[in-house]
Amino acid sequence: MIEIPQRSRDRLPDLAADLVRRQVAVIVTPGGIAATLAAKAATASIPIVFLASGDPVQTGLATSLSRPGGNTTGVSFMTGEIAAKQLGLMHELMPQAARFAVLVNSKNPNAEPLIRDVQAAASAISCRIEAVSASTNPEIDTAIASVAQKRADGLLVGPDPLFTARRAQILVLATHHRLPAGYFDRVFTDIGGLMSYGTDLVEQYRQVGVYAGRILKGEKPADMPVIRPTKFEFVINLQTARTLSIMVPPTLLAIADEVIE
Repeated sequence: MIEIPQRSRDRLPDLAADLVRRQVAVIVTPGGIAATLAAKAATASIPIVFLASGDPVQTGLATSLSRPGGNTTGVSFMTGEIAAKQLGLMHELMPQAARFAVLVNSKNPNAEPLIRDVQAAASAISCRIEAVSASTNPEIDTAIASVAQKRADGLLVGPDPLFTARRAQILVLATHHRLPAGYFDRVFTDIGGLMSYGTDLVEQYRQVGVYAGRILKGEKPADMPVIRPTKFEFVINLQTARTLSIMVPPTLLAIADEVIE
């Protein structure tokens, strides 16, 4: 496996082609849907094990979840479902809030489905939500500044490898604008983010490694079901909540997997 740095993501097709030329036994793509699609476009024979967001059937990675049917399999989590849950938790945290924004990467194929799911969730709780997009570091600055200027009550950060890589930048911006924000990974709350809800990524990486090992022992990805996460983490940072003058309801504290004091 070759890890793909953020600055090289526009070179994904070239990097995938290089792996094919090396005749590797298996390609692991933990960097998101774009890396997996690039690898799949480069080879129809080398097994690919992915850790990606979105629906692998809709994106063409698998014929079905139970029997992928091609040379790809792995772990997939639904970004829209996660973002919709984030919104519900944020609204429970701030029940008077009525206007939210969701940050997405416009270059992520899952951005549009995520926006649709979050908009449906917002409608169900009588909230308004606006999507803002960013696919570069400067665009992140601009997007979050625009959310603050429009006086949104809160921000949801949609799942994307770019946002994980730039988590410190996003956190600094949210803090500067005193913008309550919900994230998709506890790495944000660990460094001062308000709250996070998402999959247990350590467990997902472990499952990807298990699948890669099984393929190296002779199993075929076509016959290996796509794994859907069953464990999710909800983390609240109480110190950040106090800084933002947010009183966390006891109901949320009771269901949190971890409360950071």
